[in-house]
Amino acid sequence: MNDGAAERGPVLDDKQFRRLADYGEVEHAEPGRDLYTSGDDTYDFFLLRSATVDIVRDATAIEPERLIYRGGPGDFLGELNLLTGQHVYLTARVVIAGTVVRIQSAMLRRALAEQVDIADTLIEAFRERREVIRGAAGNALEIVGRSYAAETLELRTYTAQMLLPNSWLDAASDPGRSLMRRAGLSEDDLPAAMVNGSLLRRATPRTLAEVLGLTYRADGRPVDLVVVGGGPAGLAAAVYGASEGLVTVLLDRAGLGGQAAKSARIENYLGFPHGVSGESLTRLAMVQALKFGVRIYSPCAVVGLDVSEERRPALLLEDGARIRCRAVIAATGAHYRHLDLAQWTTFEKSGCVRYAATELDVRGYESQPVTVVGGANSAGQAALSLAAHGATVDLIIRGADLGARMSSYLSDRIRAHSRIRVHTSSRIRELVGGDTLASIIAERSDGRQDRLACRALFCFIGADPVSGWLTGVAKDDDGFILTDSRLPANPFGTALPFQTSAPRIFAVGDLRSGSTKRVATAVGDGAGAVSSVHTALANE
Repeated sequence: MNDGAAERGPVLDDKQFRRLADYGEVEHAEPGRDLYTSGDDTYDFFLLRSATVDIVRDATAIEPERLIYRGGPGDFLGELNLLTGQHVYLTARVVIAGTVVRIQSAMLRRALAEQVDIADTLIEAFRERREVIRGAAGNALEIVGRSYAAETLELRTYTAQMLLPNSWLDAASDPGRSLMRRAGLSEDDLPAAMVNGSLLRRATPRTLAEVLGLTYRADGRPVDLVVVGGGPAGLAAAVYGASEGLVTVLLDRAGLGGQAAKSARIENYLGFPHGVSGESLTRLAMVQALKFGVRIYSPCAVVGLDVSEERRPALLLEDGARIRCRAVIAATGAHYRHLDLAQWTTFEKSGCVRYAATELDVRGYESQPVTVVGGANSAGQAALSLAAHGATVDLIIRGADLGARMSSYLSDRIRAHSRIRVHTSSRIRELVGGDTLASIIAERSDGRQDRLACRALFCFIGADPVSGWLTGVAKDDDGFILTDSRLPANPFGTALPFQTSAPRIFAVGDLRSGSTKRVATAVGDGAGAVSSVHTALANE
């Protein structure tokens, strides 16, 4: 970014600038003053009336200070971490004296709620700045690791889902080896992360989130609604809850998006005639949730539920913390199933077995043979995405009919694609290879076996509900949560939509017994459950 308005994204007009300034206090700023500094826990929003400010990435032992952009009179400072609560990773330094308007966090939230046109401009600017900074901020967050390792992919997926500006270095590349030498890293330390000059060895999403300030921390404010799970159903519930005035917290154990975020392309979602990746849809939903004031914490694992106090349920977190609230919407979805095969765990850890086909997952398999196993839409989307990237795809289906569980728009394209071979009435019997996967053995229904070259296996064979934390709530035989009309006996009289057997606890999305496994349905569940929450709270 530089001092060109086009590079900074949307700008405020004079009237908007003056209206927004009414929410803050005017200050004089001298050259050399830092309005906020890399490493600060939080920072305020600033309007620049006459001062000029440089946004810089601080110098480290490895690289010198770098100018990201310069803001002048009429501009404003800040990006998405004003809303996410992420620790500051850039410094704002006054270079030409003048006046600024400081707007504190609570007043900025109020302005976003009251001034719709200003909110639209700021949110879009924050989003665009985050995208630009992700490429320009360099070593504010640097990750180095083995490109094929599952731990590296997990870390990179988390940073992508949470929109964290970062740069990635393959440990096998010259820049990666150079960074490892300078930082004193060994192979056993990977993946590693450099965060504002600090070094994290064997970094995980959890340890990275702790350093960045993205794990849960009580701030003393009462909570109306806690949404557990950040897939489409949970994100929708959070957006509708916060936009309708509920103080809303969203918790997710891994990263936002759920299974939908791992879909390479969703082509039948309303409003996206050209299709949309699950990752893109998640990013848009996250920004929308932040706009309405949702407090998002991830990774943040919920391990138990206390419903002993009917009107004040409490969530028990993995680190021992408790969150009391007025209502809970459970949207924790399901875990991916895997095949019971020797070496499955070995190849899973090496990154050769994957449960998603996002851009990160398919990258590197151009012109390579890969296998997709599964017969539903997610498997079909993965096969088409991999083939579009140049891979040769073997699609393994247990059933006899490709179209039995797959939408026709996918099955028709798969049948016509020259780089996809469909193996119906087949199953995988063996994984073959040393450190990495080399081939698979597929067995047909008549017992004949084929050895298929394979560098990666993409597995889409269903999932089991993540419902163990929902203690004291009625479930079906498979562990899915019973709601409203499916409850065997309802102590509340007529059950509200999405209500579970526990008071003020609601379940939505794939977690709910009898749910339809569609993104649009999950979004509808989330929105509908918020209406039920309002009804339940109105009876206080």
